[in-house]
Amino acid sequence: MNIHVYSAQRHQIFQNTCQCRSFKTRLKFGGNRHLFCTMASTSVTKVEKGRRGSFGLNPPAYSQIRLVLVGMTGAGKSSSGNTILGRRAFTAARRFSSVTKECGKVSENVAGREITLVDTPGMFDTDMLEEELLKEEISKCINMTAPGPHAILLVIQFGSFTKEEKLSVEKVRAIFGEESDKHTIILFTHGDKLKRSIEEHISEANEDLKEILRRCGKRYQVFNNKDMEDRNQVVELLEKVDAMVAANGGEYYTSDTYHDVERMLKTKEDELRREYENKLQEKERELKATFAEEKQKLEERLNEYKRYYEGQLREFRLKEEQTNTNENKLMKILTKLKRLTV
Repeated sequence: MNIHVYSAQRHQIFQNTCQCRSFKTRLKFGGNRHLFCTMASTSVTKVEKGRRGSFGLNPPAYSQIRLVLVGMTGAGKSSSGNTILGRRAFTAARRFSSVTKECGKVSENVAGREITLVDTPGMFDTDMLEEELLKEEISKCINMTAPGPHAILLVIQFGSFTKEEKLSVEKVRAIFGEESDKHTIILFTHGDKLKRSIEEHISEANEDLKEILRRCGKRYQVFNNKDMEDRNQVVELLEKVDAMVAANGGEYYTSDTYHDVERMLKTKEDELRREYENKLQEKERELKATFAEEKQKLEERLNEYKRYYEGQLREFRLKEEQTNTNENKLMKILTKLKRLTV
């Protein structure tokens, strides 16, 4: 029998919304199954009719989650990233006008998880005409989420699914490969425009969108990016990510594209390392030469000071000797004179 239990994140959100210190409430999930919460403590007691048992709150299944936002320009990738993080970390753009030209990465603790979130350029940027450049940027995000993202969030604006949006989805799939389907969750934005349930809208959607949903295991989440304070939508998304990762055996996304990019980046890294090592050795030689020259000049100056002060010392000694000698001679003469006068 399935028992619905609040996750730690939802319990925390529920707890934060309460003003009183202690109260007991019963939430009915269906049938005779209920959840009793005593908000003064951090424990949750699950009660089923005829049976009782206490269960402590469990931490998230995966404490570290790597996510990648992909989709068409203006679909709401950056805004969705901000909603997930709970702050404006990415610069959001208006529809058909993309601000994100390069991959951006932000790490943040969200709902008990360490989230690494990568925002990618849109699929229809007018300034990014070269396919290879776009592919390189998309591929960079894989390296940013090394050893690979747990979930690819395919952002689609709620409404009629256009040919342009279909093409953008196909481009994403072409870049990431078919294997990415089982690591993908559809993120519908503009949830504030929903007049009916999302299920009703999906049932009436065109076949192209239904096919994309089918490929992705019918995994989706609706976001209202105008209400960043609604953390329930974020927790629900992360729970769906947990479930998807668990279904994938805890594995993250990887593909031939990822390995190609990894090899490409490693090659570039090795080239840069050799280049930097050569430059470092060259700088070391220059510094040593400069130091040797400066050292020689310094030694010459020190030797000159040494010679000068040694000369001064010799002069002093010579003067002292001459003075002592004259005094001795004078004393002898005076002594002789005294003898003569006696």
